[in-house]
Amino acid sequence: MKDRNQKLEQYRERARALVAQMTLKEKISQMLSWAPAIPRLGIPAYNWWNEGIHGVGRAGTATVFPQAIGLAASFDEDLLGQVGEAVGVEARGKYNMYRSYQDRDIYKGLTIWAPNVNIFRDPRWGRGHETYGEDPYLTSRLGVRFVEGMQGDDPDYLRAAACAKHFAVHSGPEDQRHYFDAKVSQQDLWETYLPAFRALVKEAGVEAVMGAYNRTNGEPCCGSKTLLVDILRGKWNFQGHVTSDCWAIKDFHEGHMVTSGPVDSVALAVNNGCDLNCGDLYAYLEEAVAEGKVKEETIDRSLVRLFTTRMKLGMFDAEEKVPYNKIGYDAVDSREMQALNLEVAEKILVLLKNENHTLPLDKSKLHRVAVVGPNADNRKALVGNYEGTASRYVTVLDGIQEYLGEDVQVRYSEGCHLYADKIQGLAKSNELISEVRGVCAECDVVICCLGLDAGLEGEEGDQGNQFASGDKQSLSLPGNQESVLKACIESGKPVVVVVLSGSALALGTAQEGAAAVLQAWYPGAQGGRAVARALFGECNPQGKLPVTFYHSDEDLPAFTDYAMKGRTYRYMEKEPLYPFGYGLSYSHFTFRDAKADAAQIGPDGVDVRVTVVNDGQYRGRETVEVYVKAERPGTPNAQLKALAKVDLMPGEEKCVTLHLPQCAFALCNEEGISEVLPGEYTVWLGGSQPDARSILLTGQKPLNILLHQKEKVVISD
Repeated sequence: MKDRNQKLEQYRERARALVAQMTLKEKISQMLSWAPAIPRLGIPAYNWWNEGIHGVGRAGTATVFPQAIGLAASFDEDLLGQVGEAVGVEARGKYNMYRSYQDRDIYKGLTIWAPNVNIFRDPRWGRGHETYGEDPYLTSRLGVRFVEGMQGDDPDYLRAAACAKHFAVHSGPEDQRHYFDAKVSQQDLWETYLPAFRALVKEAGVEAVMGAYNRTNGEPCCGSKTLLVDILRGKWNFQGHVTSDCWAIKDFHEGHMVTSGPVDSVALAVNNGCDLNCGDLYAYLEEAVAEGKVKEETIDRSLVRLFTTRMKLGMFDAEEKVPYNKIGYDAVDSREMQALNLEVAEKILVLLKNENHTLPLDKSKLHRVAVVGPNADNRKALVGNYEGTASRYVTVLDGIQEYLGEDVQVRYSEGCHLYADKIQGLAKSNELISEVRGVCAECDVVICCLGLDAGLEGEEGDQGNQFASGDKQSLSLPGNQESVLKACIESGKPVVVVVLSGSALALGTAQEGAAAVLQAWYPGAQGGRAVARALFGECNPQGKLPVTFYHSDEDLPAFTDYAMKGRTYRYMEKEPLYPFGYGLSYSHFTFRDAKADAAQIGPDGVDVRVTVVNDGQYRGRETVEVYVKAERPGTPNAQLKALAKVDLMPGEEKCVTLHLPQCAFALCNEEGISEVLPGEYTVWLGGSQPDARSILLTGQKPLNILLHQKEKVVISD
């Protein structure tokens, strides 16, 4: 750590020396995301904007991994580290190739604006599929590993620079984000909305933080003294740089109406530590300095931060000195990356229902298979948003046809349009419903592929968003999908529903009438192959839900209400359709011998252990989920506080030990202060939450241990 700090200070000294040679106009030009070259100082042009939430995006061929919400369903920290490393390697390989041709365009740099660690508090939010779900602990753990993987472990250089976004309290509505004020209590702020950002800053050393479009408690996030000065750099001692979201600064005066015009807007942002402007409004900084609203030293401070990042990426050192410069373009979309992508796609699948062991299907007993639905052959439903370009896309239909080959006939019907009333303009409504019935009638089993794609849920302004500026209007399956599903079920054949979506949908009909339900998320370019392998038993589903699946819209509070009461598994009072943390396997796991190494919660926390047994017939990976419940009135439901993956052969058992630090028992009071209060705490260990619905669906109740806390302890930041 000492060597790293010394190296950081060396970079800062070099950055200060470089900035000192610039004119004010030159300095300001370097605070725009498309920073021009300054040839007299040997500074090449650089575009800061690049994307990589699930693979390098928007600049040609790259490995397109499953969308972030799918990655979260793996509940696998090591896997997120591998994906983060892959993103960093491909970003560096592409950067090295592009700059060899002097191509420094957008999406070709090493500053990757990922991950998105906002909390997916409401399933209607269109950008929720960019996140790791609704839980701050899971989001923290996965985000930390993704950042560490991307940035690398070299003591002197970053492989790529990650960015935690969108800071903070940001999750829709999309069509109001430019003027919306997200009002939250201090308790919800510190207990739900900030922990993942804190973890990425303090544990992972994330290089950048991006501010959100909205206001939080009255302050625009990209110019918030509370968020950027008091918390980020004050409490957390953040050492990197802050960037605005794109064109967010102009919202200060055009949407939020907190400033009188662009000069005051840029002054508010820069004075509170927003170093980089994605947009062009910082051109007004020259006027702001002239009017005395921003000091040139404040601009210098931002410039030093920005050039320190570029130096940590090796941009001002000799080519041979930077180890990551050896990464070639051949690392991009390599066979190894494609194999990893398939492995990841298999590990994200969540088995929600499997009545009478319908799955896996036995190929040798099938003559004809029906593949029905608008997402069966929909490439767009593989990738989500902020995606790259794959060299090959394998849809679910492709994957099933490839797997079955000439042995089993595959009959296909698109079924219906993804969301519209009909596919062909001159046809009657739902024009393929008869084809659906005919295909189902002649087949042994029906695989019904439904859901959404990034044209229905995404960011405001994304080309193709059909509903509510990217937000979902409801949790129902859109268009005629429900009627197609019912027609499949009415055929009397076993129906396997495969859902491709980036968020929770109301799947009551599927749960009631289908034989099996598989949630595939947006599973990446290899997704169809992974789904087929799972359906036919080549791999065993192991995913768990990173979000709650509700019965209907009626279970949700108002979308604009940012209070956590009634939201997510931690605070909901109604019964869910499918709970957070839930997911079945083709095998069967039991838990026994849950123990703690102490009955009292000490300053160093507690170690808990449990034995996991695979008493099923298939090899499988189970997630050990550890939840903590403070046994006093007015506290949240049991909350996830530790997890581990266990790979077990049939008949095999393993004892797993997990550590619960003292802060795992803490809750925030109304002032946002984290404290462990005296009393009893129940620790639950198993393959799901300890809620009634999970117990009903899994047939198992997690084991529990009762621990005690003697005195009040305040957890410092």
